[in-house]
Amino acid sequence: MGAPILIEVDNTLSSPIDIALKELDIGILPITIRRTLPDGTFQDIPLKWLMVA
Repeated sequence: MGAPILIEVDNTLSSPIDIALKELDIGILPITIRRTLPDGTFQDIPLKWLMVA
């Protein structure tokens, strides 16, 4: 969908899904989940915080 590739691609990564999974494993995807709290404020949670291995 036009998103830039954030890693070096070699011959082993052939599909966009493989590339996205590799980026997810490395933890470099700039994705943030915004959680709305009951008082109306919000909390931003980076995706890499949720990927604790």
